[in-house]
Amino acid sequence: MKPVQIHNDVYVISVNDRRKQLFENMWPLPCGVAYNCYIIDDEKTALLDTVELGSANNFIAYIDEALNGKSLDYLIINHMEPDHSGEIQNVIARYPNVKIVGNKQTFKILQEYFNYTQNLIEVADGSEINLGKHNLKFLTTPMVHWPESMIVYDTVNHILFSQDAFGSFGTLDGAIFDDEADFDFYENEMRRYYSNIVGKYSVMVQKAFAKLHETPVKTICPVHGIVWRKNPSKVMELYNKWSNYESENGVLILFASMYGNTEQIADHIARRIAENGVKKIRIYDVSKTHVSYLMSEAWKYGTIVLGSCAYNGEMHPMMEMFCREIEHYGLKNRALALFGTYSWSGGGLRNLQKFAENIGWEQIAEPVEIKGIPDNEKFARFDEFAKSISDYCKKC
Repeated sequence: MKPVQIHNDVYVISVNDRRKQLFENMWPLPCGVAYNCYIIDDEKTALLDTVELGSANNFIAYIDEALNGKSLDYLIINHMEPDHSGEIQNVIARYPNVKIVGNKQTFKILQEYFNYTQNLIEVADGSEINLGKHNLKFLTTPMVHWPESMIVYDTVNHILFSQDAFGSFGTLDGAIFDDEADFDFYENEMRRYYSNIVGKYSVMVQKAFAKLHETPVKTICPVHGIVWRKNPSKVMELYNKWSNYESENGVLILFASMYGNTEQIADHIARRIAENGVKKIRIYDVSKTHVSYLMSEAWKYGTIVLGSCAYNGEMHPMMEMFCREIEHYGLKNRALALFGTYSWSGGGLRNLQKFAENIGWEQIAEPVEIKGIPDNEKFARFDEFAKSISDYCKKC
């Protein structure tokens, strides 16, 4: 999209990518993704980040339009990941005298990517650059979510250029600002983005929040998703919630089933939980739902129930993938209940219990495992299991 004015002489250039199938070649993008970068047209001009190479054929022309005949004084690199640094070489070719602003870690990656070592201005945590009407303060935010990541705060206009923080999957379908957008859609995609892209570094997100403590923020400008000009506190509250591992009081049931036996148990458990008064219950087949959605739901709900059939003496491979991802991302403060089915030697529940030992979540129900096809007698074994889960939820 053409440059859109955010505040006086500040503009956003957004590129909607509806062609890419997988973000980072892993996470599905059914609703696409947007790349944002920002222009400040002051006494000194600045471009904050770029976009993915090839996502916009006329990217340089949009910069020229925003600058309205001026040259570009500064290219500020908040994040070197290729979806934000892809156009750096084209920007330098168009503006050969531009000064590159980044931190020590930025320039290490810049050299490895583009072998560029000239016209560099190194900034540290707390450094400032004055553009005229805008004064930019640089705050390093390592591992949110790369080691060179930093954010820029306009101390005069209280604008936060937040790089990947406060971002989201999903294209900008006409709406660029929070007061224009249907946030019911964006919240789910934002949580999926957070849990899969940033969630592993939640401790570092909290450290970044500490640097912004009592700092007035009127506008948040992320490099993905909508620009927050009306209610920036809303997205900050969500990120604070997710990075503190806070959750909704509800039950997420995930099952892995080869021939439907484990699925029948999952449905029986859910029915008993509902009969006991719990309303927020979600069930997913880990073999049919991409792990990024499962991760997002695990970040949402406070009680997680996992059930797996046996598979070659182990748990089902797709359940194993989910458990591995959860351990890798370090999600905390969840309640856990486990169940399993098997036909001859078992292994599903046994290996889920190994996961439980590793993750350290509170187990709120005695694990149950059945052999063979469930019947009324076997179903009944899960009634107390379900009651323990619902009783826990009622206390939360």
